[in-house]
Amino acid sequence: MTQFSTPATKPQGFVHFVGAGPGAVQHLTLGALRAIQGADVILYDRLIGPEILALVPKNAAAIEVGKTGFGTSTPQGVINALLVSHARTGAQVVRMKAGDSGIFGRLDEEIEALEAASLPFAILPGLTAATVAAAAIGQSLTKRGRNASVRFLTGHDVAGYAEQDWRSLAKAGQVAAIYMGKKSARFLQGRLLMHGANPQTAITLVENISRADQQIIASNLERLAEDILALTGPAVLLYGLKPRQAQQALAQVPIMAEVRA
Repeated sequence: MTQFSTPATKPQGFVHFVGAGPGAVQHLTLGALRAIQGADVILYDRLIGPEILALVPKNAAAIEVGKTGFGTSTPQGVINALLVSHARTGAQVVRMKAGDSGIFGRLDEEIEALEAASLPFAILPGLTAATVAAAAIGQSLTKRGRNASVRFLTGHDVAGYAEQDWRSLAKAGQVAAIYMGKKSARFLQGRLLMHGANPQTAITLVENISRADQQIIASNLERLAEDILALTGPAVLLYGLKPRQAQQALAQVPIMAEVRA
């Protein structure tokens, strides 16, 4: 009797979009840790901290696909193609982004590439730089009687320096977290002053958030363009907030090397 073998079913690949937080391992979620430890392939951004990269399994392929504002970057099309090609082999892929994947992380473009290839994915949100920076200076991003909203802004976009609702932002009591604002600091300063912002409006600059070389500079709108020159690493500008002393209570808490289901 002739026997016919059943062809092996190709394993289904999967992509986890993981928000890795701004750098310190304490800000990684347990869900993100599990995804990292179960990955076959990890595509990671240049801003991922060394503490996080140390958690990558030795048998996983780790590929940097970094981007630098106004600098050398991995083209988005290349990143999309890598996600699709690895997932099609049946691999468990982690696309690891600094902070939260959904905040200035080009998440939609990568999801659309997976959807076009009929590949499944899930999003594991992470702590974005703004929330960790605010905690580092002992402040909340909202406060009764001060601001009933908070804005997350980018200093530049694909067209160059990003325009915002400057008139509204220039009003007293406004709070905003400005990402990618170092090179656009003088532009931001000029726009806000032109629309009536108080030159003494507090701005706190937080560089290398949550890392050993974190730097906090208390500035204001009038001094912003000069004070920003002291920064060389990635930073968030906390507009409308001044620093308080805050103890970094999590700094000494070790993270588990392994998480068991």
